[in-house]
Amino acid sequence: MAHDHLSDTFAALADPTRRAILARLASGTASVTELAKPFRMSLPAISKHLKVLERSHLITRTRRAQWRPCRLEAGPLKEVDDWVEYYRRFWEQSFDRLDTYLREVRAREVKDNRQGRKHHKR
Repeated sequence: MAHDHLSDTFAALADPTRRAILARLASGTASVTELAKPFRMSLPAISKHLKVLERSHLITRTRRAQWRPCRLEAGPLKEVDDWVEYYRRFWEQSFDRLDTYLREVRAREVKDNRQGRKHHKR
């Protein structure tokens, strides 16, 4: 059975801290310390979040001496976007069909009301 990368990505995105980290990395590379600044949690807790993001291939970490910069890897997000796009089209088509149906119902009601008024005048 093939590994389900989409599930890994959704699991990583399920946490608001990880989403905030990704949002920060969207503006450029950052160190663990820089990523930890806005959060009220320890560096080891941030590191755990980073490991989840790294395992899901949403970030990469490299070594430059003592500095371990983190960088966003947007490829898995494209897979999520493709998946969501499929369902967005499904819902748009469903709403288009509903809109068409409601217009038909309204047109029949208008027609029935006009015919009903003609009968009452006789």
